[in-house]
Amino acid sequence: MKLSILDRSRTRRGAPDSAALTGTIERAMHAEHLGFHRFWVAEHHAVPGIASGSPPVLLAALGARTARIRLGSGGVMLPNHQPLVVAEQFLMLEAMYPGRIDLGVGRSLGFTKPVREALRRDRNAPDTFAGDLDEVRSYLEGKGAVTARPHVTSPPPMFVLATRRGLDFAAKAGLPVVVGGPILGAPGARVPELDRYRDSFIPSAGNPSPYVIVSLEVMIAEDEDRARELLLPEAWALAQSSRTGEFPPLESVADIRGRAWTPRLREQVRVAVEALAARTGADELLASTSTFDRAALFESDRQLSLLDV
Repeated sequence: MKLSILDRSRTRRGAPDSAALTGTIERAMHAEHLGFHRFWVAEHHAVPGIASGSPPVLLAALGARTARIRLGSGGVMLPNHQPLVVAEQFLMLEAMYPGRIDLGVGRSLGFTKPVREALRRDRNAPDTFAGDLDEVRSYLEGKGAVTARPHVTSPPPMFVLATRRGLDFAAKAGLPVVVGGPILGAPGARVPELDRYRDSFIPSAGNPSPYVIVSLEVMIAEDEDRARELLLPEAWALAQSSRTGEFPPLESVADIRGRAWTPRLREQVRVAVEALAARTGADELLASTSTFDRAALFESDRQLSLLDV
C-alpha cells in the first residue's frame, strides 16, 4: 500500500496564517525526503483554522521547492469553479512540473451559509457534479468544446473525493476514489460502498481497474497515550466547530487541558479521537494528520514512512 500525505495548512493559535502555508511547504519537502508517494493540499474558504483556499496557487509553490514527489489537490470543489478554469489551472501545473500533478475533485459546498453566499452557491441548486466532472475531464484530454491550454503530453490524472453517491459517479466514470470519515465504518468491518464501487467500476483510459485511497488521521508517537495526546488539538477543534459552527486554529495540548471541559464537550472529543481509525482494502493511505506541535508532526511522518505496508 502506497503512503501519502494530505496537509490542510492548519493555522495555530498565536501564529499568523502565513506560518501555516510556510509549514505546508516545509512538510512537503520533508515528505519528499522521506519517500512519500504524494503530497496533497486542500480547499477551504473563510475557515479560521485553515489557511489554504487556493490549491493551484499553493501547488505552484510546492512544485518549485520539490523535485520528485507527486503533488495534488484533496481537493478542488467543483461546485465553486468553472470546469474550464479548473482544467487550465491544472494543465498549467502539469506543464511546469510534468508527471507530478494530480487533480482531486470534490462536490462539497461552503462550510457555512455566509461562505456559500460569498461563493455564489445555493444549497438547493441542482447538483451538476457528474456533468462538471465529465467536462473537466474532456478539457484535460483535449476533447472539450474548446481547447484548454497549455497543451501537455499527458494530462494530470483525476481522483474523486467520494461519499456514497460520489463513489457511484467515480465507478461510472472509471476514476480512482479518495474516501474518509464515517463511510469507513468500524475497525474490522467491510465497507459495502467500496465493494459496490469495485464491482461496478467501468475501466477507462489510464484506469483499467478500481483504485481506492483511504484518508484518515495517523499519529505515531512513543506510546499510545502520547499519540492520543497529539491528536487532541484536532479533536478539540472538531468538537468546538460542532458547538460554535466555526472551525478554529489548533491550540497546544497544555492550553486545551487547562480549559474547563463540560461533560458534553468531553464526550464530543472522546468520540472524535476514537473515530480516527478504519480498516479497508485500500491501495493507498492518505494521512491527513494535524497537531499543534510541528516537530511531533514531522516525527510522526518519519515513523509512518518507515512502515512496511
